Amino acid sequence: MADDGERVRREVLGDEHVDKTLGGASEYGAPFQDYLTRVAWGEVWARPGLDRRTRSCLTIALLTALKAENELAMHVRAAINNGVTALEIREVIIHTALYAGIPAANAAFAIAESTLREMGELGD
Repeated sequence: MADDGERVRREVLGDEHVDKTLGGASEYGAPFQDYLTRVAWGEVWARPGLDRRTRSCLTIALLTALKAENELAMHVRAAINNGVTALEIREVIIHTALYAGIPAANAAFAIAESTLREMGELGD
């Protein structure tokens, strides 16, 4: 399962991110990285039933609602890798604002816009 998890993690987040995260894990943090790889990526993200685009949209919405700003830029990048457009990311955040609140969405917009600009995904 860990092999499947690492494969999916790399496909979604990219080799550079995964190499940096796994390579930088301390002895203390390594078991948590193993857990994330096995469970989040090997069991949840690898499940049938939802495609990766949908999972990315859900993840952005949930991270916005939870104000999990440290994870958001990584998942904006992953969403682009999974075929979600910058405009779709914007719509996910607007939709989330209705249910999770304007302050959470405002912070998410700032992170998403900055990340998308860094990636060259915004033309304006």
